[in-house]
Amino acid sequence: MRKILILCVLLISISIAAQEDDENIFGIVEGMWYPDLTCELGVGWERLIFDWSAHQPNNADEFVGFLNIPDEWIVAANNCNREIIAVVKNVPAWATDGLPGAGVPRGLYLPVDDPQNVWANFMRMTAAYYAPRGINRFIILNEPDIEAGTYGFEFEGDLEDYFMMVKVASLAAKQGNPAAQIHLAGTTYWHDVNSGERLYTDLLLERIANDPEGAEHNYYFDALSLHIYFRTDTVYDIVSVYRGLLDQHGFEDKAIWVTETNASPNLDPDWQVTRPQFQITLEQQASFVMQSAAQALAAGAERIAVYKLYDQFLPAGGESFGILNPADSTPRPAFYTWQTVIQHLNHVTSAALDRNDRVVVIQAIHTDDHQTIVAWARTEQTATLEITATADKAYLIDQYGNQTVIRPQNGVYLLTLPGADCEDSEEGCVVGGVAYLLIQPNGETFLTEITPLNRYQLSVR
Repeated sequence: MRKILILCVLLISISIAAQEDDENIFGIVEGMWYPDLTCELGVGWERLIFDWSAHQPNNADEFVGFLNIPDEWIVAANNCNREIIAVVKNVPAWATDGLPGAGVPRGLYLPVDDPQNVWANFMRMTAAYYAPRGINRFIILNEPDIEAGTYGFEFEGDLEDYFMMVKVASLAAKQGNPAAQIHLAGTTYWHDVNSGERLYTDLLLERIANDPEGAEHNYYFDALSLHIYFRTDTVYDIVSVYRGLLDQHGFEDKAIWVTETNASPNLDPDWQVTRPQFQITLEQQASFVMQSAAQALAAGAERIAVYKLYDQFLPAGGESFGILNPADSTPRPAFYTWQTVIQHLNHVTSAALDRNDRVVVIQAIHTDDHQTIVAWARTEQTATLEITATADKAYLIDQYGNQTVIRPQNGVYLLTLPGADCEDSEEGCVVGGVAYLLIQPNGETFLTEITPLNRYQLSVR
């Protein structure tokens, strides 16, 4: 029996927030260590840690931004048309009665104009100082949902305290720079899901929506941050969950940014890392970053960044996420894959995804009316796609940027997708197989996945 599922470009897809013609939506975390390589990579933005304790190490009256964010980092980014996004964290010991670094700032619940509200004072000064330097976006803390005693713990306040961190930051930052924009921190997702708890972000959005002063202040935030790692198939689903939460709470105008995504390779021959799960090769890291970007776009993410460029000061055997080799700072394969994503998946007006048990297909429509089809196998089984041709030739690009001109036979292209490298464990196929891009003029397109026994057509949704 033949199973039929049709991919037709005329069906409903996810609309992407309108982009400027020259807007580059793809970023990197901490590109400042190698500014020339970061410029070569071609990202449009980078995320940097703005350490409160380094900006104001001793008291509320000082402000020494250059100790944490040297001006040469900002100049290098500006010279390469790269926007800097600040993640503000690390409460100074003098500013809290709690744990240094993670404590709730003293005076947080006082009015933002009260000098004793040290968080408001800092955010006002920070926004004003960095505005002429082109920095307007501030992510408030990092993963505040992680509880004390759990790896990654950074904030000992409860949800109400975090809400106040966001509210005060928004009000104070806009006093220092009316163009300032506030991003909610990335949260872990799986901590809540695995424990059967309601998502922290769901509770936070409910609290924001119910604030009586929220409406007059645009509800204190402009975007929601996500951190998504390792499992290819989770990216589309997780972004979709958070898009649904934003819409459910009345925040249809708020953007989603994937500010961290990657599958760190522990099987790099030059940098072996021992860990109990997620055995990831260099090729799988490269596959993941392309698969993550394409799925995030299809689910409605506005911007996406890889975590990260380089793992500085990493001890031998330490987990390395970088797309540069921590041993010698040379590019890993994922560097070239991210460069390929940047070159070919920008300027997208809409994107759509479908998948069956064996393949994932994403179709992106670009501002100049061409389409890019991104596809890969989900299992160890090699798969073949039959793709309707819209012209007499197309460009086939592998995940490392190698390009070939292909021509249709009988009005279709045949695209073979190598099977994924899957673990012999319960983890299964954590990352999909090598990903390919097929680029051709926009037009009515049908894709059929061909297996030895079935023709299985795919339909965007």
